[in-house]
Amino acid sequence: MMTEGLFFDTLRQGILAATSMSLPMLAAALIVGVVIGLLQALTSIQEMTLTFVPKLACALGVLWFTMATMTQTLVTFFTHTLIPLIQGSY
Repeated sequence: MMTEGLFFDTLRQGILAATSMSLPMLAAALIVGVVIGLLQALTSIQEMTLTFVPKLACALGVLWFTMATMTQTLVTFFTHTLIPLIQGSY
């Protein structure tokens, strides 16, 4: 039977895994967004696609480069945390 402590520990590990997987993409999009925003403020160019397209391209590039790490993080979480809970060998 799963106790409250085990449930909350598993939930904490899942949130930590999700945060560590999404952090590189979000940080890259934030940095690109700030740089493009500063560029727009300096040049007075107010084009909406100028902010969207570089952030999307940067996020996809970071996703492509970190996909192996993200997959390994997810596989590790499942094999060491969730599968033993499903099998009952926690």
